Amino acid sequence: MIRILLADDQALLRSTFRMLIDSCDDMTVVAEASNGEEAIDLARRHRPDVVLMDIRMPLRDGLAATQQICSANDLVGTRVLILTTFETDEHVARALKAGASGFLGKDVTPEGLLDGVRTVVAGEALLSPAATRALIDRFLSGNGDISDVPQGLLAALTDREREMTALAAHGLSNQEIGERLFVSPLTVRTHIHRAMSKVGARDRAQLVVIAYQQGLVRAR
Repeated sequence: MIRILLADDQALLRSTFRMLIDSCDDMTVVAEASNGEEAIDLARRHRPDVVLMDIRMPLRDGLAATQQICSANDLVGTRVLILTTFETDEHVARALKAGASGFLGKDVTPEGLLDGVRTVVAGEALLSPAATRALIDRFLSGNGDISDVPQGLLAALTDREREMTALAAHGLSNQEIGERLFVSPLTVRTHIHRAMSKVGARDRAQLVVIAYQQGLVRAR
């Protein structure tokens, strides 16, 4: 069962999301937060698998709350999926920098939202659509406003893992990488997960950021 925390200052939206999620046999809402401070407290109390996080909230915004949750040692198993009406380059950049595993607009379809939750729980990231791919390239090719990480993190990767990590960093899905390298998506997933483990990335989104930070790939 996927355990979800809803964080949004609009009670009507939380109620709508709860009804949608609780209609699924494999998901349940464990708590609701109306601001960023509550989101952090409830995440620590319930340790959900996923936090559906709005950006614009009182007391502490969703991006600051995301950074707190994703950096907490006691919440390493919790993923954050940003769900907002404010889909700007800056917000995508800050969300990924803070450790978010995905970023969806509130105009997403019900099926898209549920699929997004399952995607981030599986350790993947919502990075494959062309629009998101362009945003990632854009913010990473800017002034380097991303967290510094120690150099040499990728030294432990095999050539195959480095190759697949580079392709993932350019926004290719497991299916697309598999087609390019003539291997199955499952084989790609295995290599990507090994790479994530070796560099200490909590999910695919963080692995992509590390790949750019370490110079494995350059924004085009």
